[in-house]
Amino acid sequence: MTIGRWFWSFAFTQLVEVPIYLRALSGPDRTPVLRWPQRVGLAFLASALTHPYVWFVFFAVFYSRAYEDLGYRWPALVDHRYTIYFFVAESFAVGVEALLLRGCGLQRAFLWALLANASSAGLGFISRHYIGFP
Repeated sequence: MTIGRWFWSFAFTQLVEVPIYLRALSGPDRTPVLRWPQRVGLAFLASALTHPYVWFVFFAVFYSRAYEDLGYRWPALVDHRYTIYFFVAESFAVGVEALLLRGCGLQRAFLWALLANASSAGLGFISRHYIGFP
């Protein structure tokens, strides 16, 4: 896993998620009213906080020697490593981003975080399949 791949994945994630969060923070769900620079900063911050953890921390855990050793006891864990990694890491991202947005006054923050993360993950899979990016 290289920093370059992470950077392009991060840029792709921001390209997808920031407009969704901007819409959420501009609509009737938000209290208090935020100025444009605050909305942009918060929209960017949401996934900027979680993306490095998803890429580096969770990846390191699920592709570590300790995880391999655990797989000797429960082989199904290793057989489905990426699926488990994906759901645990994305659940973390949705939860943290929802807490951040809710703390800033956004109603239905969990649904907005779920929509943003599902969109970036889904479009990322489609983009990688068809054009090899990110």
